[in-house]
Amino acid sequence: MRKYVIMGVQGSGKGTQSKLLADDLDLTHINVGDIFRWHVKQHTKLGAQVRRIVAAGELVGDDLVEDVVRERLQQHDWNYGFVVDGFPRNRRQAEFFLESFDIDGVIHLDLPDEEVRRRVLGRRLCSRCGMDYNLIAHRPEVEGRCDVCGGELVTREDDTPEALARRLRDYHDKTDPVLELFRGKEYVTTVDARGEKAAIQRTIRERLGLPPYHP
Repeated sequence: MRKYVIMGVQGSGKGTQSKLLADDLDLTHINVGDIFRWHVKQHTKLGAQVRRIVAAGELVGDDLVEDVVRERLQQHDWNYGFVVDGFPRNRRQAEFFLESFDIDGVIHLDLPDEEVRRRVLGRRLCSRCGMDYNLIAHRPEVEGRCDVCGGELVTREDDTPEALARRLRDYHDKTDPVLELFRGKEYVTTVDARGEKAAIQRTIRERLGLPPYHP
């Protein structure tokens, strides 16, 4: 059984790299953002709360994140292990995680803030079907229109320069101490997140001693 945490600033490719690991190694990908998005789409009470927070350009509170992750991990459907993406978010959560789970490693996707701004502010979302686009790496065939349903592409509510600046400050204030804690336990593998996704995945596996990646 393999248990990993993947960390990185918004836009660093955590979801992509987690999915590549999970699909190939039969791990369960536990993505905090996906859990919250499901609640938003299903119009749950939690979803309404998350929508208000995101619309204000803020991050979901640490206590709420911890409750959601704790509940998800208690389902114990991760027979071969898991990759947790988006947690822990502060030192207290990291200490809880280390006490509760015998993790095998922490993958830190390192991305400079200027590259984060370039990637995040280039994101677009289909207003009709929800398909994700990025004007840098995944442009639509027809400008401003979704390739799947033809819906209008819009900027996400929380993807403004001001909101991103707040999230970056919050990320560094809370996450840097978490990384220091994990580094003290010699868990952290830092990988440059500016490369091509297959190359990043190969590097992750080489550093962790995992089977090679063959796309």
